[in-house]
Amino acid sequence: MEKIAFIGVGVMGKSMVRNLMKKGYEVSIYTRTKSKVEDVIQEGAVWHDNVAGCVKDQDIIMSMVGYPSDVEEIYFAENGILAHAKTGAVVIDFTTSSPALAQKIYKAAKEKGISALDAPVSGGDVGAQKGTLSIMVGGDEATYQQVLPILLVLGTTLNYTGTAGNGQHTKMANQIALGGAIAGVCEAMTYAEANGLNIQNMLDCISSGAAGSWQMSNMAPRIQKEDFAPGFFIKHYIKDLKIAKEEAGLAHINLQIMEAVLSMYQTLQDEGLGDLGTQALIKYYEENH
Repeated sequence: MEKIAFIGVGVMGKSMVRNLMKKGYEVSIYTRTKSKVEDVIQEGAVWHDNVAGCVKDQDIIMSMVGYPSDVEEIYFAENGILAHAKTGAVVIDFTTSSPALAQKIYKAAKEKGISALDAPVSGGDVGAQKGTLSIMVGGDEATYQQVLPILLVLGTTLNYTGTAGNGQHTKMANQIALGGAIAGVCEAMTYAEANGLNIQNMLDCISSGAAGSWQMSNMAPRIQKEDFAPGFFIKHYIKDLKIAKEEAGLAHINLQIMEAVLSMYQTLQDEGLGDLGTQALIKYYEENH
């Protein structure tokens, strides 16, 4: 059975590591703050205090960190992944990051006899816990087929999207669509409240019809409970939309809804709310209606 290293064990990464261990995989982990992963260490993960030690002699190296700058650091630093992964290893970056950076990693890895996939995920903390993530994979198809059994431990909707960077481009499309969906849910709830409707009754009426969405089914209940714990941080979603905005600019397209949603989230972050979950967008509407 393949030996796996996992770099970055945060909200989603922790559940992904647990699912791998439940299937019998030996998982070495690295994260900056050991105290945050004591639980998974107790459950069997082997913690290392540096990337180099974590990835040494591992067959598959997975990463799930916060920002493209973090991806750049863990892959290209002197004590990073590409400097210490063995020849023949497969590296899989689950971080939502820059398509150009994914292509850079792919080329640098290939020069060292390492295969690289960019494989951003969707499904949030719930999908990570249940092993039902959607995974969008870019890179060589043969490498994708090689690791497919392991990816199926983490997700149920897997799609090969084509060459290196295409996984990231597909995730950008996902994040663009998500913005309109969560904003639509918040606007519907704001409208219902302003007009004296019972919000739960309204949601029951519309959620199984054409207006229904994953965001409505999963985020509206959290909004009603005023549960703004992050399944996905606002600050990370802003990062994603800024990447999407940059890529849209390079493609000379104008995405007005995405721009509006980004502006709303940026306002919330400026108010110090960047560590809340994306469902906290409702706070923008509460402040501006």
